[in-house]
Amino acid sequence: MRGYLRVRPAVADAALALVVLAFMLCFAVLNPYGPHARFGPMEWNTRTPDPLSLVLMPLSATALAFRRRAPLPVLWITVALTQVELLFSSPLSSPRSPVAMTAVLALYTVAARTDRPTTWRVGLLTMAALTGVAMVAGPLAWYHQENVGVFAWTGMAAAAGDAVRSRRAYIHAIRERAERAERTREEEARRRVAEERLRIARDLHDVVAHHIALVNVQAGVAAHLMHKRPDQAAQALAHVREASRSALDELRATVGLLRQSGDPTAPTEPISGLDRLEELVDTFRHAGLTVEVARGDRGGKPPAAVDLAAYRIVQEALTNVRKHAGGRARAEVSVVRVGPHIEVTVLDDGSRDATATAEAAAPPEHPDRPGGGHGLLGMRERASALGGVLTAGPRYGGGFRVHAILPVDTRPGSGAGETGEAP
Repeated sequence: MRGYLRVRPAVADAALALVVLAFMLCFAVLNPYGPHARFGPMEWNTRTPDPLSLVLMPLSATALAFRRRAPLPVLWITVALTQVELLFSSPLSSPRSPVAMTAVLALYTVAARTDRPTTWRVGLLTMAALTGVAMVAGPLAWYHQENVGVFAWTGMAAAAGDAVRSRRAYIHAIRERAERAERTREEEARRRVAEERLRIARDLHDVVAHHIALVNVQAGVAAHLMHKRPDQAAQALAHVREASRSALDELRATVGLLRQSGDPTAPTEPISGLDRLEELVDTFRHAGLTVEVARGDRGGKPPAAVDLAAYRIVQEALTNVRKHAGGRARAEVSVVRVGPHIEVTVLDDGSRDATATAEAAAPPEHPDRPGGGHGLLGMRERASALGGVLTAGPRYGGGFRVHAILPVDTRPGSGAGETGEAP
């Protein structure tokens, strides 16, 4: 029944009007104190209500049925009908103010559905209109209990309505904060999903770009030496097979991050890191690139995110050296622990001496072509995602330089981004 009345406020207001009318009639007809029980126990009897009250009570109850649709007009109507009763009903009929019950309920409705300043203004005006007029122009003495009772009931109605309005506003604010927090959690979840997708896309790009470049070089060498030097061609094909197997393993590990929940066999973290740096460099050496490695980070294993980012930066930088500087270029890789940071540097001398027989058969390079891929952008995004910095550009005297500073402590506010660019 409560749910039915909540969704149908007009029916609820009509039912309330009927209940209030019944109470007013009972209040006007029934007398709990008989003529001989003025100071003793209750002695119920009946009395004759004032004819004017019998006319005003149905009118005020009918107006009360529209209290939520037009609060202020209903209040003024009920106040006017109550004033008529207080001023013109017979003083011999006791009590004289059952119609004031509708004005009290109408004032409560106004206070519950408006703001506090309006409640104060309307409440004071209602009390003045009812009790002031009754005390000054009514047939009873100004201090009569009926006049004081009307003053008290109107004040309590305004206070109760204001309290209900405040409670409703408080509950609404709590619900709104809960909904906002839920939306914030959903947005945060979507943001984390987007970041994870971007990270996996970077890993896939690095894996594919690195291994496909090596496969391309070794396949070209094998094609060139197939008839003249079959043993070296077979060795190049073995490197192709090894590079493709390594690419499949890394792709499987990277895509395994997208595993369904409850799959215990799929990895939860990438398998690449600085501990596999020598294996990575060997793949480039097999492709004909001269690479020298200097390590100064033996103080301890960095966090997994930093470890992976450093590995991928070296991988992408060496891939770019092999693609754009040629197979006769020389590269230097250094990984050094400097205070709370790890510095990764990849240098090449920019040599494009293509006199080697194996390299002569490789597909032509495009050293002057601007980078059309996302290698440098991906490296910078990796570094900035951890709070570090990455710089890349031509070296004085020829060649290219990639330098990254990665914080070992990747927590927010660690000051990693304040190191600036390396000289």
